[in-house]
Amino acid sequence: MYAVIKTGGKQYKVAAGEKIKVEQIAADVGQEIVIDQVLAVGSGAELTVGTPLVAGATVKATVLSQGRHDKVRIFKMRRRKHYQKRQGHRQNYTELEISSVNA
Repeated sequence: MYAVIKTGGKQYKVAAGEKIKVEQIAADVGQEIVIDQVLAVGSGAELTVGTPLVAGATVKATVLSQGRHDKVRIFKMRRRKHYQKRQGHRQNYTELEISSVNA
């Protein structure tokens, strides 16, 4: 059984036992969280799509860690104008382990 969830403005296809990295969630390491924004639930060839959410569907997950992704380097340049700008960014993430999908 799998589900499509929405968190942090992005959508993820998840199944029980998977580990995913999502946008940072305010939760402690080891805490169990419930994600109720489930857009679709499927099992084999059967698929239930919500309008926009599936009523009564939840996904339970455990927070494994909080961290930061690798640095993304931004370099802007205008040729012949003596303009160069360097910038870096590291996005925060929360690593989750999906424990169950309830439809």
